[in-house]
Amino acid sequence: MSVWNKLKYVLTNHCETRENHEDEQLRSRYYKTTNASAIKTIKELIESSPDYELLSVSDERGELSATTRRGKKAFIVITVISVRPFETAIDFSVTTETKLLPFDFGWSRRVVVDLYRKLDQRLHYIGSGING
Repeated sequence: MSVWNKLKYVLTNHCETRENHEDEQLRSRYYKTTNASAIKTIKELIESSPDYELLSVSDERGELSATTRRGKKAFIVITVISVRPFETAIDFSVTTETKLLPFDFGWSRRVVVDLYRKLDQRLHYIGSGING
C-alpha cells in the first residue's frame, strides 16, 4: 500500500469495504455459507464480544448494526448478501464519532480488519473481491 493510501486512512473517520477496493484487506469477503447462517454467526460474534454491542438486526435486508464499547465510539453497519447458494458476501461500513478532529487516525479501518479476522475464524473463507 502506498504512503498516500496509508495517509488517506489516517485522515478520515469512515471506512467502508467494497468489491474492488485498492486496499486488499478492505475488499468484500466471501464465505461458504448461507445468508441466514452468516447473519446468525455475526450476531453471535458481536453479542459474545466485549468490544462490540449489537443494536439491530434486519434479516429481510441482510443488515446488522452495532457500535463499539471500547476505544473510540464507532457505528458499524454490516451487510450480508447471498451471491449464490452457499456463497455469501459480507461488507462493513464503519464511521467513528470524533469530537475535536475530523479524523480517527485509522481506528475505523482497524475495526473492519478486526471483524474480518474474527469472521475468518468462524466461517469458511472463500476469497476477497472475487466477483469484482
